Amino acid sequence: MGLLPGLPDDVGLECLVRVPYDHFSSVASVCKSWKLQIQQPEFMRRRKAAGCTSTVIVMAQAHFDPTRKSGSVKLPATPVYRLTLCEPENGYWTELPPVPGYTEGLPMFCQLVGVGLNLVVMGGWNPDTWEVSNAVFVYSFSTASWRRGADMPGCRRSFFACASDLKRTVFVAGGHDDEKNALSSALAYDVAKDKWVQLPDMAMERDESKGAFQGGKFHVIGGYHTNMQGRFTTSAESFDLSTCQWDPVQNDFLDIATCPRTCVGGAGDGRLLMCRDADVAILQNSKWQAVTQLPADIRNVSYVTAWQGNLLLIGSPRFSEPHKIYMLDLQSYTWTKVETRDGFSGHVQSGCCLQM
Repeated sequence: MGLLPGLPDDVGLECLVRVPYDHFSSVASVCKSWKLQIQQPEFMRRRKAAGCTSTVIVMAQAHFDPTRKSGSVKLPATPVYRLTLCEPENGYWTELPPVPGYTEGLPMFCQLVGVGLNLVVMGGWNPDTWEVSNAVFVYSFSTASWRRGADMPGCRRSFFACASDLKRTVFVAGGHDDEKNALSSALAYDVAKDKWVQLPDMAMERDESKGAFQGGKFHVIGGYHTNMQGRFTTSAESFDLSTCQWDPVQNDFLDIATCPRTCVGGAGDGRLLMCRDADVAILQNSKWQAVTQLPADIRNVSYVTAWQGNLLLIGSPRFSEPHKIYMLDLQSYTWTKVETRDGFSGHVQSGCCLQM
């Protein structure tokens, strides 16, 4: 039998690629052939070519009480984070099912990475015991279900850099171990094979560095080594997938020594972007150039991501205030405010962008 009785398979596939991503699990449950088609790389290529993909932001976001008085600093000792999903182009918000074993809240400081039709949640601290976790969980949007992935090998690392090639591999580098020793080791995780591979070490230890994937390279930006403890470097290193080696260290990659957590790629033009002070800056010809100011009511930036021609920023005017969301058009450099639903204006600890 074909994909759809009475129709050529090409026509049947063109029908399937137009199904909204949040119905993938229903479609996949109809029959094995439909499930197989949705999980093939060709399915997403056709979906993109047909202009049917949706931009989806998944975040580790704190619960926020909209009845709390403005400016109140009376906060819970440990914020409770859960997985939220936002479609910034149409204002849709929802929560994802909780990670298995973490029904009362996500691991603190866990990392989220998007790979194809999968969300990968890795590492973090147990919110009750503060024990560092090396666990990996994978949520499949094609089946709307979680599975436990292979644990990160080696020491239990915190505050590591990570990014994905968006297709099948997650890259991890740096962070620190249980003794607060900064790390130079690096790993790669094949989501489809559920297999970890050791990569060559970086030239430097890098705790609290930022990972970004751009131009076929995994960039590890900033951070600090063990003896510096919070004094960030301006250097960066890039792992070249074509050579499976680290390029020479780029000294003064950043023009100021600062926390690099707002540095992102993925805007579609091969450039990296960063929020710093009150500006958005873009790396052009090895120089950071401010291109626009942050919205007037954003002073504390908690999360930044980018996709084709757009940048999304989440932040607040002051600590403990509800967070606001803006989108920046990277051609006109104009901001558009994204409306949030009640309960979705809490602090964002980490996140990722998927095209589904």
